[in-house]
Amino acid sequence: MGEKQISLPAKLINGGIAGIVGVTCVFPIDLTKTRLQNQRNGYQAYKSIMDCLVKTLRSEGYFGMYRGAAVNLTLVTPEKAVKLAANDFFRHHLLQDGKPLTISKEMLAGCGAGTCQVIITTPMEMLKIQLQDAGRPVSQQKVLNRIHCSSPGTKHLATVPALSRLYNVGPASLPRQISATRIARELLRTEGIRGLYKGLGATLLRDVPFSIIYFPLFANLNKLGQNSPEEKAPFYHSFLAGCAAGSTAAVCVNPCDVIKTRLQSLNKGANEETYHGIKDCARKIWLKEGPSAFLKGAGCRALVIAPLFGIVQVVYFYGVGESIMEFTQYNKFSP
Repeated sequence: MGEKQISLPAKLINGGIAGIVGVTCVFPIDLTKTRLQNQRNGYQAYKSIMDCLVKTLRSEGYFGMYRGAAVNLTLVTPEKAVKLAANDFFRHHLLQDGKPLTISKEMLAGCGAGTCQVIITTPMEMLKIQLQDAGRPVSQQKVLNRIHCSSPGTKHLATVPALSRLYNVGPASLPRQISATRIARELLRTEGIRGLYKGLGATLLRDVPFSIIYFPLFANLNKLGQNSPEEKAPFYHSFLAGCAAGSTAAVCVNPCDVIKTRLQSLNKGANEETYHGIKDCARKIWLKEGPSAFLKGAGCRALVIAPLFGIVQVVYFYGVGESIMEFTQYNKFSP
């Protein structure tokens, strides 16, 4: 009973520590992923992962690499706690007479976890994407202006419309300071709570399959490092199992992530499409950019998810939260 009493606070601590450490380490690559996924064919400001990182660092500075990190760091604690605790909850209730879970039941538990997490994930991603993508249209405008100046005879547009956002008015060269709070307030004022949950269907389409793939794959990979069911796998094995399962699941659902990013992005560059739902977005990407567009940012996403979930599983499985709770309980009752 004692373990159950501290389980929820401990899971919250585990999720918070793992999420904050992981997000801090990999956030610049996540920003790169968002910008690469939002690029359309033609007028591309970034040629590769490294090119995007270098250009962002030069034009926006070190802290520009962490645009949107505050939103992620604030909401990643409950998001990771809900995801991991929900998976444990469903796995526990699917157990029968102490028999090991079948793959189908492990996938069902992952499905439940992925469904629960989108309550937090959708608004978090919505706000984060706006901040991450803020510098891309400006970089695109510079590319277009350079092309136009060097090749006056080409058919490219002579001018690019000013950067237009709900939270950014006036010339692109004089942007207002943007923040997650301002974006959220503007979305709530103009669209209500639905504004923060734009792309909910696409988020479900990404996160549910991700959890269906990730949790069973991690559980079975982690078992390979256990000498017996009662023992825990070594530190490095849990980390590598989390990395392998996370990167595999991330690449598998990358097409859904591209669609989600496009639908949630409020900022449009020159000649960029607008989308009306998941089907319309998928159809336009397929017809105008080809099948390869659905794999944009896949390398970045694998690089983000692998260490993030490796860290998460090490913290979670080694019970950092439980240790902290036990320490506070000990101090509370010690003379």
